[in-house]
Amino acid sequence: MVDTNEFFRNATLRICGRLDIEESLRDCLEYVARYLPADRLYLQQYEPGLGAMRMVARASASQGECMDLLVPLDQQARQELAGVVLDSSTGELPPVVVVNNPRTVSVTRCIQTHLGEPASSVMSMPLVVEGRVMGAVVVLARGDNRYNQEHARLYMSLMGPLFVAMSNALKHRETVRLKNRLTEDNRFLNSELLHLAGDEIVGSDLGLRDVMHKVRQVAPTGSPVLLSGETGVGKDVIANAIHLASPRRDGPFIAVNCGAIPEALIDSELFGHEKGAFTGALSRKRGRFERAEGGTILLDEIGEMPMAAQVRLLRVLQHREIERVGGTERVPLDIRVITATNRDLAALVKEGRFREDLWFRLNVFPIEVPPLRERPGDIPALVRRFVERKARDLKIDEMPKLAPGSIDDLFAYHWPGNVRELENLVERAMIVHRDGPLRFEDLGATVPRRSRSVAAEPPDDDLLELDAVIERHIRRALARTGGKIHGPGGAGELLGVNPNTLRHRMRKLGIPFGRNAVVPT
Repeated sequence: MVDTNEFFRNATLRICGRLDIEESLRDCLEYVARYLPADRLYLQQYEPGLGAMRMVARASASQGECMDLLVPLDQQARQELAGVVLDSSTGELPPVVVVNNPRTVSVTRCIQTHLGEPASSVMSMPLVVEGRVMGAVVVLARGDNRYNQEHARLYMSLMGPLFVAMSNALKHRETVRLKNRLTEDNRFLNSELLHLAGDEIVGSDLGLRDVMHKVRQVAPTGSPVLLSGETGVGKDVIANAIHLASPRRDGPFIAVNCGAIPEALIDSELFGHEKGAFTGALSRKRGRFERAEGGTILLDEIGEMPMAAQVRLLRVLQHREIERVGGTERVPLDIRVITATNRDLAALVKEGRFREDLWFRLNVFPIEVPPLRERPGDIPALVRRFVERKARDLKIDEMPKLAPGSIDDLFAYHWPGNVRELENLVERAMIVHRDGPLRFEDLGATVPRRSRSVAAEPPDDDLLELDAVIERHIRRALARTGGKIHGPGGAGELLGVNPNTLRHRMRKLGIPFGRNAVVPT
């Protein structure tokens, strides 16, 4: 007689001693085989909807193996299992089913044949939940009549730990499956979003050529990047381009608008908080920095960050770790920090409104994104991109075309709202001119009057027509360049307009150029 308690304790230690169920089964089989015949140990899950038994794992004396093999059962085998379910509801199902002649039991014969196992005696421990057989842990010994009541008694003592092991294994497998599916879905959605937003940055070969050169230089590194430029120039797009061109492209990209978070909540939003850290903190919350683990965080409008938060951000950059609000545990971070601002941080430092040491930390690799008026050559491609995108959003089947001369109006405009203003202008034109060519009659209508720039105000403050204003502005530029239009120092460069476009506009306005030109004074 074997001491059941000693057998249970040692077997349980082996069953629960490893995280992987297949290794646990191998260790368990190695020990159990000392006291009863055991050549194979199978973990099975019954799939009643499929009429099959799924092999989850198996073990021999030499190795454990994780499986996902579906064994179809014939009609007689399914009827036997249905009868087992019926018996279990009346309490007649034995805790261990012993089959010493596998040829006489359809379920055993069907499974062993499909698995290629030789005819073996079987002890099966059904795992029953609410009267239904969910699966079984089956031990096999080659040959007939290998098991007796003493073997069944010892094996039955392992019901608890084996049941827990199978339950945990199935839950772990489902968790891993859902995690992998979530990862795949996330990767697919990111690629779709990237495709919808545009796989390429408009102007990368023209007005943003120097910017993209710097992006390619800094992207492979982990250095902090400071993006500066006016509101609406697309700093967030450049930040995303740095992330996608870096080794962290498969990690998260978390964007934070520092100016949109109330000062009282900024620590909790950025660094997270522990349960009970303050009123309303009902559970632990991960902050934006933790969510960016393995990826990139963009701190937009960094010039609006309160001084107290600047101190904690400096610590994050120095030590690569954070402390949640109300916590004492230090959480290490593996992230890249990109900051963006439309303000002059150097001036804020002189005014004492931004920490100098933090500015030095952030200003490792500065990139200035030029405004749209300094890269007018990007306007046609931007308009085309926005028209395509807005056509999808507005459910417009046929791509609208631009009215003749409308692109010239865009070239002549000064764009105080930059790319964002152009996008809004295109969307507004597509709504107003849904069935016809796109026109931009309200160009600049939404810009506050103090932000609009006019070439020159008439001395008597009389309102001039737009063409008259443009003509006056072009003539002043020609006077400054001595009539030169093309090349360095020419009127095209001065006005930020393609020279060919400028000549076309001059023809429309009746401004002579070339040999017939008279340099204005």
